[in-house]
Amino acid sequence: MLKSAFFSFASLAALNAVSGQTPADVTVSAPTQTPTKAVGKLPALGWNSWNAYGCDIDESKFLDAANQFISLGLKDAGYEYVNIDDCWSNKDGRNPTTNRIVPNATRFPNGIDGLATEVHNLGLKFGIYSDAGTQTCAGYPASLGNEAIDAATFDEWGIDYLKYDNCNVPANWTDAPTPPDNDWYNSNSSIRYRQMTAALDSVSRPIEFSLCIWGDANVWEWGAKVGHSWRISGDATPEWSFITSVIAQNVGISEYINFYAHNDMDMMEIGNGALTIEEQRSHFAAWAFLKSPILLGTDLSKLNSTQLAIIKNAELLAFHQDPKVGTPAKPFTAFSSMPSTSPPEYYAGTSTKGTHVFILNTSNVTETKKFKFSNVPGLGTSGHFRLHNMWTGADLAGTHSASSTFSVSVAPHDTVAYHISKA
Repeated sequence: MLKSAFFSFASLAALNAVSGQTPADVTVSAPTQTPTKAVGKLPALGWNSWNAYGCDIDESKFLDAANQFISLGLKDAGYEYVNIDDCWSNKDGRNPTTNRIVPNATRFPNGIDGLATEVHNLGLKFGIYSDAGTQTCAGYPASLGNEAIDAATFDEWGIDYLKYDNCNVPANWTDAPTPPDNDWYNSNSSIRYRQMTAALDSVSRPIEFSLCIWGDANVWEWGAKVGHSWRISGDATPEWSFITSVIAQNVGISEYINFYAHNDMDMMEIGNGALTIEEQRSHFAAWAFLKSPILLGTDLSKLNSTQLAIIKNAELLAFHQDPKVGTPAKPFTAFSSMPSTSPPEYYAGTSTKGTHVFILNTSNVTETKKFKFSNVPGLGTSGHFRLHNMWTGADLAGTHSASSTFSVSVAPHDTVAYHISKA
């Protein structure tokens, strides 16, 4: 009861703000509930409609995607979320009697709850989209000031995941360049999202909470107190320049990544645009070793066998979904006088299987990459080691001493991945 009463006060503050009446002290009245630990420990694996379809969505597209999870082996590989993005509701406002957001009956004739039931019957989970503003990015009803009723509606519909966007924010809910005392947790941006955290906490169904805040308000500093993952950049594009820029951005804030705390590099672009196969391999590998949520973003029926092999790679997914190690791979100095690049090219990380090395070729030409075994964090300065190729699942011939250097030719924009074990 206290939780519900407390949230109602914060929700009222939001309503006042929307109507132009700034709360007297919104920081004091803002809820402080933290996200549920029943979900979100590991970065999400699934699919989202936006990159493939934008607003051109209907029930059949989601049922097709859900069934393709089964037929393409994605469910067996660990993918579980089928997520709606923007444009799923009526655009002309809420139900005047119940104040609920109303699904578009033409696009979703069985309702969102009916679609969720069909997805659940396949053993999968179902996600939805809203916005911490007055309208969504495409101009549909959003949730600022209506967090409690929307969370209750999503709970009743059987929603498992909420992507919560950042468009159409009233002026008095925006932030100064630097908040008082540099406290971003008590910024207006954080409080807008905290109100939905409290609302989700007040319902019975555990709902994974994805903060689509585009890296605003230093979200990585407070995101784990409010949600399970948080966008660190603007929207993904199927371009190599986006992939490298967001990798570099994530590397700079990777200390915030752990269980229940995931820097979100946005949805996958594998299958979209003109990315080379090597660039798609690096796209997937980097999202995996940096432990970003991996939400596929293409028409799954159009993926070829090579692309499917990339997104179903069991060893990279095992690193990404490791149940005992929540931290990502991090850059290391692979050899003396190693050149500096942005993003870094050499990463090392640990899993329940041991030590892993990932090497990204940022160059536009094939290059020989190398690392000294004793430079890899955690391996030590003595002993002998074997290398295992995580892409092919095969062991490399021979053993290597700690003082030796391993070299490999890497194609432009490709990534190699190895598991290192003691010989």
